[in-house]
Amino acid sequence: MRHQLGILISGGGTTMQAIIQACQTQVIPDVRIGCIITSSETAGGLIKARNLDIDQQNLVVIDPDNYREQTGLVDQQKFGEALLTNLQKRHITVVTQNGWLPLTPLNVINAYEDNIFNQHPGPVPEFGGKGMYGIRVHAARLYFAREVDREWKTLAIAQRVHSKFDQGAVVKLKEVDINRSDTPESLQDRVLPVEHQVQIELLKDVVNGKVKVIKNEISFVKPGEEELLERCKRRAIKDYPNA
Repeated sequence: MRHQLGILISGGGTTMQAIIQACQTQVIPDVRIGCIITSSETAGGLIKARNLDIDQQNLVVIDPDNYREQTGLVDQQKFGEALLTNLQKRHITVVTQNGWLPLTPLNVINAYEDNIFNQHPGPVPEFGGKGMYGIRVHAARLYFAREVDREWKTLAIAQRVHSKFDQGAVVKLKEVDINRSDTPESLQDRVLPVEHQVQIELLKDVVNGKVKVIKNEISFVKPGEEELLERCKRRAIKDYPNA
């Protein structure tokens, strides 16, 4: 089955770039890039997409800040309607979130049911949640491994999108070893190409109708360590305020 892919980004778009190139070279067969939607007009991924010959009319900026109510909260219904309008008029059949920071509205999730997926650079849901993205995830995972001195590994994840951050079922993962000498930066550099592989393999599964939920048997956080986990996550956010 041929698919029209919509990619949601917020930043540099490195995974988006890998996916576009894989589609253009038929590494991912039967998937066409239908649109790139970014939550920020300054997202570096827009430049990458243009350089890869994605038509300007299919590069869309939908900033959730434009849908804030007087309370300061984003009107999720209207934000979602704007996303859906742009996805549906391009006949998008599958959506991937690759460095997409806003909370995805429920009406978008419901419209795409099992065909909307999120990329995450660490184990979920433990090393996910609000504020846990980018290098913060690697920092928190590294800090926690050093505190408990076990499971010196992390995961690159593809998961179904959920109405809460990083709570969706995992459908693809690869393990990456953590070196004791790692910094968050070196760990991020090593995990990123693996994230690209995971996303490309996921889209191959979509084409072949082979997407399935994976039960992760690895327990990174044991009972009684929840507060330690939260401390590591708070430290990561503090150490990397700009992620």
